[in-house]
Amino acid sequence: MTRKHKQIRWNWSSHGVMASSRPVLMGILNVTPDSFSDGGLHWTPRDAVERAIQMHREGAAIIDVGGESTRPGADRISSRDQIDRVVPVIRAMREQLSLPISIDTTSAEVADAALSSGASIVNDVSAGREDASMLSMVAQWQCGLILMHRLVPPDEDRYSTDYESEPEYDDVLDMVRAFLLKRARAAESAGVPTEAIMLDPGLGFGKSVKQNWQLINGCSRLTELGYPVLAAASRKSFLKAVRGGDVAPRDRGPASVAASIIQFQGGCRLFRVHDVALHAAGLAHAAESDSGPAMM
Repeated sequence: MTRKHKQIRWNWSSHGVMASSRPVLMGILNVTPDSFSDGGLHWTPRDAVERAIQMHREGAAIIDVGGESTRPGADRISSRDQIDRVVPVIRAMREQLSLPISIDTTSAEVADAALSSGASIVNDVSAGREDASMLSMVAQWQCGLILMHRLVPPDEDRYSTDYESEPEYDDVLDMVRAFLLKRARAAESAGVPTEAIMLDPGLGFGKSVKQNWQLINGCSRLTELGYPVLAAASRKSFLKAVRGGDVAPRDRGPASVAASIIQFQGGCRLFRVHDVALHAAGLAHAAESDSGPAMM
């Protein structure tokens, strides 16, 4: 089997498994006023659920809900405020959709409330480093866990196109790879099952344009670790370099698909995206395997 046809398996909960050699889409649902691309668009539970249903119809197999913006320079908000934003949305979604729901948070308190309300996956952009109780809490729930690399917290970061000098890495691919492996081992030591862990190189988080593309082009080095790897290039600032000029986030869909296709060829099978229909169509051409995603 070639790398292009590689099948990944991820236990996103104690009773749910994703096994696929084809692309699987995770739709982004930000319940925030200040996210870089869609802040304020899905502010009420009704609007958020309508958007989730739309993304599901377009091909999303998972919905990722976030109540705090992680864009560079974003203000941090309390766990209580995050809970007030995401829990009503997750409960409303659970009444109308049966697909897996992910909670995008670095707070164990928020994650616990979301899981109690119907979420099945924790997407932690700090890889469990911001809240010391996160990994043990995930282990208790036996839920899916996504661990992401970032150089600094969002409120200390900047967009990849705004660096005066590149963030310092001896080799960005080697350092991100080593970091993610270390965090996966920490999660396992806390009791998180190996098969429940997914890794995310953190495109756009503390990387220059060049460094982001190095991670995309070298993503097979990450999938070789044996964990599934999340591809999350959607609409990020480094994609502006593909078209040139100051391209608005909503106009970066084609460039997002191009980056996702490269990551698919490198072994990624789960894609966190804004433009679900566009990715579903674009990635279909990259997928030669006849075996579709299986959710059990």
